[in-house]
Amino acid sequence: MQCAETHLLPHKQSSIRLDVYHAHGPATSHNLTSKHKTPIFFSDVLLRNEERVKALHSRLVNKSSSSSLVASKKAGVPTKLKSISIPLNPALSIGSGNYYVKIGLGTPTKYYTMILDTGSSFCWLQCRPCISCHTQVDPLFDPSKSKTYKTLSCHTSQCSSVKDATFNNPSCDAKSSNACEYTASYSDTSQSQGYLSQDLLTLAPFQTLPGFVYGCGKNNLGMFGTSDGIIGLAQHQLSMLSQLSPKYGSVFSYCLPTVSPGRGGFLSIGNLSLAMPNISTAYKLTPMLSDSAAPNLYFLRLTAITVAGRRLEVSPASYRVPTVMDTGTIITRLPESVYTALREAFVNIMSKRYAQAPAYSILDACFKGSLHNMPVVPEIQMIFRGAANLTLKTPNVLIDGVKGITCLAFASSGSTTNQIAIIGNHQQQTFSVAYDVSNSRIGFAADGCR
Repeated sequence: MQCAETHLLPHKQSSIRLDVYHAHGPATSHNLTSKHKTPIFFSDVLLRNEERVKALHSRLVNKSSSSSLVASKKAGVPTKLKSISIPLNPALSIGSGNYYVKIGLGTPTKYYTMILDTGSSFCWLQCRPCISCHTQVDPLFDPSKSKTYKTLSCHTSQCSSVKDATFNNPSCDAKSSNACEYTASYSDTSQSQGYLSQDLLTLAPFQTLPGFVYGCGKNNLGMFGTSDGIIGLAQHQLSMLSQLSPKYGSVFSYCLPTVSPGRGGFLSIGNLSLAMPNISTAYKLTPMLSDSAAPNLYFLRLTAITVAGRRLEVSPASYRVPTVMDTGTIITRLPESVYTALREAFVNIMSKRYAQAPAYSILDACFKGSLHNMPVVPEIQMIFRGAANLTLKTPNVLIDGVKGITCLAFASSGSTTNQIAIIGNHQQQTFSVAYDVSNSRIGFAADGCR
């Protein structure tokens, strides 16, 4: 499938938006303090995130050595009548390197701070009564106070879908009317356990979804910062995208904002042509691929990387690895040979202007200085199959570590065999990234945040 600059689903429809927030907010990257007093060091955030990368690697290379990327085949769906967009914000202020949205749940509606994750298929939040809950920024959701809350039984089709969404078999609570119990476990040993539930989801005034299926977490522990829970946007019937698709279609986009004050981010679900900040914005498109080892994830094909306009001198075969778009991974990971070539090319240019510094956490190409006092940084372009590319300027190329040290925001995927690549959220910042699941394509547009 050849890709070209085009508008996605250019049908005239109504539109409303949700903002997205970076989970750390406008704070310094080297020492962050959440609303609940605990200092959060960015090096710790990176190390926690490394466990996610290891789990993705294990999932993709161990399940089936014969798995391969193929064009994703999705049946087209009729254009829906509406789209919706909500604010998306950096989550550093709540102890995460990801991004959060505010969603409403229950009747009457209460709003909750939820981490957005394109690599997760399941949605959950902490609920009363709680056996073990981490500290969160909002009051705990109380099912007994919602007129529309319902616990789902073990005999429902939704309960049968839990295993594929969470990688754990559901269980039955005989003491609670055979309620379906879920366990959602994550790569860093974090987990949420509770009851599979239904309630009214509110994304914006008059934009609701009755019977939204999610996990009401009673026993939650791990690296969720002080968020209230997780919103999964992967390709599974229990993800929020799939549950909203009958109303809005299987298409969504987002723009991840930087932690600096300024333009805000958004998550849009539905008609992209009107959900974008500027409806004349053209996307550069690349085919959306699938992999039998992880059918829920979003894959694409990276074909080349340039540094200051020059292509890396690596074999084209080096790029032919499973490559995932993932908002939950902070730093882009590349196959060892590709990363080594990128690092050498970048350091060769940068070291002529800036003094090199010791490695910081997982980052091994660091320099003395900060983003704000490095006016000349070589541009990096990531080129994908078709016409799509990400042309990365200084904020997407570098990331501040400890005070006075900034580093190349890329790393190796860590293995010399069975390698993978992950396009992390730092490289996606300020781009509008569109997922047209119905037509199996991913698009990029520069300057997407408003």
